[in-house]
Amino acid sequence: MSDHATSFGPVAALYERARPPYPREALEWLLPGGEPRVVDLGAGTGKLTRQIRDLGLPVTAVEPSDGMRAELARVLPGVTVLAGTAEEIPLPDASADVVLCAQAWHWVDPDRAVPEVARVLSPGGRLGLIWNLRDESVDWVRQLGEIIDSREMRRDDRIGAPFGPSETRDFTWTHRIGLDRLLDLVASRSYVILLPATERAAVLDRVRELAATHPDLAGRDTFELPYVTQCLRASLQD
Repeated sequence: MSDHATSFGPVAALYERARPPYPREALEWLLPGGEPRVVDLGAGTGKLTRQIRDLGLPVTAVEPSDGMRAELARVLPGVTVLAGTAEEIPLPDASADVVLCAQAWHWVDPDRAVPEVARVLSPGGRLGLIWNLRDESVDWVRQLGEIIDSREMRRDDRIGAPFGPSETRDFTWTHRIGLDRLLDLVASRSYVILLPATERAAVLDRVRELAATHPDLAGRDTFELPYVTQCLRASLQD
């Protein structure tokens, strides 16, 4: 995983507070039936890990950032969390039935990550990818993307051999937040984290102005932030 991907470590608590969950129907589509052994790859602070655990499934979190792992251990005591990357997963061969990767596959080297994921999966095991993407068909959300210089776009979801054909599905939903959480969400973006302090403050001021002036937001304590959750699943070929 890239240095850019690990820039979240120093603001792990902010990331945990700001980032949205994933819609349950998306997880149900990604996961097979039964009680599969799940690896949450690039687990961050455990947003997805928590939801997998709450489904009653055994889950192991793998995360490269020391800060993120510490926050995950704090919020999810008792869950196994290991230092590792998609390219070097610290698990034995055939030790998982599903590997899920949330918000992180675009950071990895697929030429190394795909065979490594295949190694830790049991025969016929599944790789699932998931991203929460802001729905910029909504005007204020589009303007938000322009302010933070990070227009939302669909992620590259190619996997390839030894996995079979990929299936994809999108899930639309909304997440109710207030201005404080919107500011936290912006501040937790890697692009914003890496800005000089004065430039970061200027970005947050522009977000405050958007919230104070846009007709969909002005005067409201809370509002709905629309998302499209992009999902992909593929299984190991026999």
